[in-house]
Amino acid sequence: RYKVMKNWGLIGGVAAAVAAGMYVLWGPITERKRRRKGLVPGLLNLGNTCFMNSLLQGLSSCPSFIKWLEEFTAQYKTEQNQSTEHQYLSVTLLHLLRALSCQEVTDDDVLDASCLLEVLRLYRWQISSFEEQDAHELFHVLTSSLEDERDRQPRVTHLFDVHSLEQPEVTQKQISCRTRGSLPPVSNHWKSQHPFHGRLTSNMVCKHCEHQSPVRYDTFDSLSLSIPAAAWGRPMTLDHCLHHFISSESVKDVVCDNCTKIQARGTLNGQSIENQRTTFVKQLKLGKLPQCLCIHLQRLSWSNQGTPLKRHEHVQFNEFLIMDIYKYRIPLHKSSQNELNQKNNEETTPGTKDGKAVKPSDAEQLSGPKPLFLNGACSSSFLMSSGTFPLAAFPECSSPVYLYRLMAVVVHHGDMHSGHFVTYRRSPPSPRSPLSVSSQWLWISDDAVRRASLQEVLSSSAYLLFYERVRSRAQHQSLESRAEE
Repeated sequence: RYKVMKNWGLIGGVAAAVAAGMYVLWGPITERKRRRKGLVPGLLNLGNTCFMNSLLQGLSSCPSFIKWLEEFTAQYKTEQNQSTEHQYLSVTLLHLLRALSCQEVTDDDVLDASCLLEVLRLYRWQISSFEEQDAHELFHVLTSSLEDERDRQPRVTHLFDVHSLEQPEVTQKQISCRTRGSLPPVSNHWKSQHPFHGRLTSNMVCKHCEHQSPVRYDTFDSLSLSIPAAAWGRPMTLDHCLHHFISSESVKDVVCDNCTKIQARGTLNGQSIENQRTTFVKQLKLGKLPQCLCIHLQRLSWSNQGTPLKRHEHVQFNEFLIMDIYKYRIPLHKSSQNELNQKNNEETTPGTKDGKAVKPSDAEQLSGPKPLFLNGACSSSFLMSSGTFPLAAFPECSSPVYLYRLMAVVVHHGDMHSGHFVTYRRSPPSPRSPLSVSSQWLWISDDAVRRASLQEVLSSSAYLLFYERVRSRAQHQSLESRAEE
């Protein structure tokens, strides 16, 4: 009996030594298992904080946004007081997104994002973790707070700011007048815009005299699209929502200065002329498309009794999104337009020019026959892994300029009064090829993380869609040449 116990004790000691050696060499089993499967950390639910957790997982799948945060927060590394870094939203957000994208080493499978709520309170946002919140509203809270943080940063020291000029790190050489050489570069306000920043154009044309008012520009961080009424027997697609967003509408009883001037020419001198009111046609377009595109599908509707309802219908979307048709282009003069039409008519093959495929105009795409490829109505299998199109199958989409790749989808389960947010996102790229895009998708619900298929992602009822622009080699070379200039 003593020998048996001695043998079991020896075996137990050897097993403990082996386990300790495996821990030292490969780390905890849970961490090794998570890294081997290619999963990402989950987020702890602090009490109805799934709206925040789902948004953070979606933002962590956008490399351009993380890169912008890294460049933006680089200014804080030069500060002497490093203890104040946690007070900046950009720094807190960067640490969370880097950990969720596996760019920072962490031994925890579940992270705590309460630090984000704390720093938002410093920005005067009171967000309770025990009440139902909206992920889209939090997205705008983050982008607006980042813009406020950017605007608070001094760019050039004012000559009357004696306190700043007397700081010890500002030497006499730095503040003295320069007589030789060029002036120090001043940071451009628009260069520091976050990659979700875009611009909308509003175009107004008089239906009576066809006079066009000056184009108005408005900024946006996300495209909030309403879901139009679906035709019977036809699926609702993302293209339908985008077309509905930019569709023209009539605005009545608008003062037209041009019609007033024309009316004044035919009257006697000195006679007062009332302002001529006519009907204008208003149309929205995308004047500046962002690097990261956030699309919000409005699922809130109202019943006849005034109660809120949620729209559960599925909106088809694709892994790749073409936005060329929705981009605003400066209208040409009539003479230039006639010359362009004449050149197009002289071509022997319609849709080609010098043997190369060309894209039809916006009017032709909207009023003419529908193109074969529709965003959300065609399988992504027609796209190559590099994001290029088979030219023979889709000549009108052979070389899109504004091509986007799906990075994450936020889904809301439940009704307007209660529910739960989950996220589909891409798995981070492997450390060996950090510039590549992973084809593996993940389903994340707070601290639960599992693999998912692309078909499952495209079949989900999306609430938020996160796309990132795909640029060709020629566009990358053009950007590099501009940067060198």
